[in-house]
Amino acid sequence: MKVSVVVPVYNEKENVGILYGKIRDVMEKNGYDYEIIFVDDGSNDGTFDILERLAAKDKKLKVIRFRRNFGQTAAMACGFDYATGDVIVSMDGDLQNDPEDIPRLIEKLNEGYDVVSGWRKQRQDEFKRVFLSRIANWLIGKITGVRLHDYGCSLKAYRSDVAKNLHLYGELHRFIPVLAHIYGANITEIPVRHHKRQFGKSKYNLSRTFRVIVDLVLMYFMQKFMTRPIHFFGIAGFLLFFAGFAIDAYLAFEKIVFGVNIGNRPLLLMGVLLILTGINLGGIGILSEFLTRIYYESQNKKIYNVKVAINFDDPS
Repeated sequence: MKVSVVVPVYNEKENVGILYGKIRDVMEKNGYDYEIIFVDDGSNDGTFDILERLAAKDKKLKVIRFRRNFGQTAAMACGFDYATGDVIVSMDGDLQNDPEDIPRLIEKLNEGYDVVSGWRKQRQDEFKRVFLSRIANWLIGKITGVRLHDYGCSLKAYRSDVAKNLHLYGELHRFIPVLAHIYGANITEIPVRHHKRQFGKSKYNLSRTFRVIVDLVLMYFMQKFMTRPIHFFGIAGFLLFFAGFAIDAYLAFEKIVFGVNIGNRPLLLMGVLLILTGINLGGIGILSEFLTRIYYESQNKKIYNVKVAINFDDPS
C-alpha cells in the first residue's frame, strides 16, 4: 500500500521545512511506501524556494507551484489529482496538525472505511473561532445528515478512488465529508492532536463563516437535487403557477358572473406574477437538467493552473 500525503501551503516558509521532516520521519518509522506532495498556492514569501531545495535532495518529496493564489480547495484538488498512492492523507501546512496521527488514520481506514476525518477534540485556537466552528459543524450535520464533530479539520485519510472523484470547486474543501457521502463513501472520524500555531499568520477571517453558510445551501441542493434539478425547480414552479392560476380564475369568475371590476385589484397582479414566476422556474428546471447532463459528459477541466511540478514522472 502506497501513501500520498498532500499538503496545501500558502506563505508558510517557517513551517514547511519542519513539517516535511516530521512527515518523512513518520513515514519511514512506519515503513510506508510513500510520497509527500506540497502544493504551493502562489506563495510570495519564499515558501517555494525552501520546498524546491528540499525536493532536490529527496525524490519522494514532490512540489507543485501554482501561477497565482487559487485557494485551498484548488490546492487540495490538485494534490489529489497528482497523488499516486492507494491512500491519500491531507493536512494543513501550519504545523497545527500532527503527522504522528497519520498511522492512526490509516489504521482506521483499514477497518473498512473510505474516509477517516480528524476531530480536533482539544482545539488550540482562539475562543471565537472555536465557537463559530462548533455552530457551523452542528448546522452542517443537521442539514446534510452527515454528522461529524469537526468539518474544518484538514487532517483526513481517503481511499484514492474516493479522493479523486470528489470534484472540488470554489471553497468546498470544508465540505469534503458531504461530497464523499454523495459519492457513496463510508465515513467516520477519530480524535487527533492539535497544536497552537508557532510560526506565520493564520489565513482565517470572519468572512469564511458567511461563505460556509452559502456553500451549505449548495451542499443541500447537491445532496437532494444534483441529478434531478427539475424536481426542485419544477415542483416549485408548478405550485406557484397553480396558485397564480387559481387566483386569476377566481377573479375571472367574479368578473364574468358578477361583473366586478378587477382591473385595479392587487390580487390580479399577484396572480399574474405567480404564473410568470412558475413558468420561469419550470424553464430553469429544464435548463438545469441540460446543464447537469453537460456537466457529467463534458471534458475534465481543472480549477487551477500549475506553473512548476517537481519530481513527477509525468507532470502533465
